[in-house]
Amino acid sequence: MVLSKITGNFYATAKKAYIPSTFDEQVCTGLIGTEMPGSIIKEDCEPFEYVVKETGEEITLSHRWVYVTEDAVKPKQETFVPKHNIIANSDVFSQNGILEHAE
Repeated sequence: MVLSKITGNFYATAKKAYIPSTFDEQVCTGLIGTEMPGSIIKEDCEPFEYVVKETGEEITLSHRWVYVTEDAVKPKQETFVPKHNIIANSDVFSQNGILEHAE
């Protein structure tokens, strides 16, 4: 649901992305309703004017919806591999609870 800045009313909308292809119209028509792995995500872009067809309202958008593959959607997980074996040693910390600066 999107809130209209002018009317204050909510309206339903769907995310739509345009994907360039080399398919002819017949192939594209046959693909309608086909699901592809991936997602449509919001991407920031230079602001542009857009007219809502249903209401004629002109709005300024600074994003667009783009298709990305499943690999691009998943956050890259970095695995931490220590360079040295590290052993915790609490003896390096003050035991008296008083913060004392080193001299």
